[in-house]
Amino acid sequence: MTGRTIGGRGGARRGTARAPWSVLLVVPAGLVGVLIAWALAVSAGFAAEAIVRVLADGLGATVLGLAALPRLHARLEPPWRLLAVLAGCWCGAEFAIIVFEAAQVVGVPVGELGAAQFGDYLVQISGGQVGIAILVGVGAVACYSTVAFRRTAVASADLVLVFAAVALALRPITGHMSQQAFGSVLAAVHALAAAAWFGLLVALALVVRTRGEWAVVLPRYSAVALPLVAVVAATGLLNGLVRVGGITPFVSTGYGRILLAKTLVLVGLLALGWWWRRSWVRRAADHRMTAEASLRRATIEVVVMALAFGLAATLAVTA
Repeated sequence: MTGRTIGGRGGARRGTARAPWSVLLVVPAGLVGVLIAWALAVSAGFAAEAIVRVLADGLGATVLGLAALPRLHARLEPPWRLLAVLAGCWCGAEFAIIVFEAAQVVGVPVGELGAAQFGDYLVQISGGQVGIAILVGVGAVACYSTVAFRRTAVASADLVLVFAAVALALRPITGHMSQQAFGSVLAAVHALAAAAWFGLLVALALVVRTRGEWAVVLPRYSAVALPLVAVVAATGLLNGLVRVGGITPFVSTGYGRILLAKTLVLVGLLALGWWWRRSWVRRAADHRMTAEASLRRATIEVVVMALAFGLAATLAVTA
């Protein structure tokens, strides 16, 4: 890898691999996860909020990953234009979540939610206040990224990283797990670790273009991913056991079945990660794998992760 930066303003470079359009497969994969969760808990009915929730979670994780790129390697620079666009979409998804939550609290369909009812929810209910805080944080990320695109010399990715992390942690902190001992901490740590694990790999797939770049950054991601997945697994297991209160509910309740499916996907990801470390990471580090092949493997992994995100999003709205 040469002395130039990777990413930055988001422009194309000569002699690089094809554009990473395949990464967009994470969107249908997340929706498939929602559908699987609905099938596992069909008696609870289909929660349309889960669709916007998985989109918001995926967008937020990607924004977090893009902002964390300089922490992975000094020459990895956030693509500010892409960050601004994704943060704007994230903001829209978060607003949609607030609308769904307000309708649920009021007890009316989304289409029948009145402006006064929505305003009361935002002002008087803690969930609405949390939603406003999230919107402010995500909006700040979008505005800052837009300015940073024009002033990259003075832009700091750390500010975006902090705001994105806080926005991602706010809802888990105040969610259903907050009623349990240490539940808020476990939920926030779980959400942030999962977002970083998924978001960083999506960010690399979006930014890294050449075999030489993959050779440098992939081993670093692999080293970071190992503790992240350990945290995801440990906190997820603790959260699940606390929430369902035993082993039987994992098969006797819709929530438990979704949680079990999510656990199985995580086990599959662990096996895939083990195989990648033995094959993909080593070969890429030795410059023995093309950029296209690395992108293809990254896409496979993030698609499976997105499936887990879809299951998790449904858990969040059916708890």
